[in-house]
Amino acid sequence: MIRILLADDHKLLRSGIRSLLDGLDDIEVVAEASNAIDAIALVKELQPDVALLDIAMPGMSGLDAADQIAALRIDTKVVILSMHQDEEYVKRALKSGVAGYLLKDAGIEELEIAIRAVARGESFLSPAASKHLIADFRKRSDSEKRLDEILSPRQIEVLRMIAEGDNTKTIARKLEISVKTVESHRAQLMNKLEIHDVAGLVRYAIRFGLVDRSES
Repeated sequence: MIRILLADDHKLLRSGIRSLLDGLDDIEVVAEASNAIDAIALVKELQPDVALLDIAMPGMSGLDAADQIAALRIDTKVVILSMHQDEEYVKRALKSGVAGYLLKDAGIEELEIAIRAVARGESFLSPAASKHLIADFRKRSDSEKRLDEILSPRQIEVLRMIAEGDNTKTIARKLEISVKTVESHRAQLMNKLEIHDVAGLVRYAIRFGLVDRSES
């Protein structure tokens, strides 16, 4: 049997999850907790195979509880239950040593897959959460490329001039192009770099050495 500890401060939600788990073969809920402190004590006492912890509980979060469970050096694997799919939450969970990150709107099939995966010693991330994590990784990978692999020579030139403080009309005059073309280049820069304000473009230009920090 895969022995489960379930911790969530909402009794109705906890009961719903338990009802789902009770219908699965080889999975048994051995204890419930309504807060992280009790969950840690029960993990220490019972050493279940998997602890399902709500990310947000009064007094101590599920992530902080995961840190303390990891410090116990026992075999209990932690799966975080969360409403948040942003990469910041997922990264924080992974840093806490959790084996799984499951969104609360997941179906019973996904819940079962997550539990069985972490019980085997594998990791599990809800597809919606991992999608955001992959997007963030790709974004960071793009930022590590050389600038001329990301932008055209003209786009680099416009970016440098924006960072130097030139306004749209000045850039148009210096490059002998129309104001509308400059505005188009700026929109393309923001879209390609996923930056939505001029201050962000300036910081980006500084990071890539297009302008000196002392000049900005």
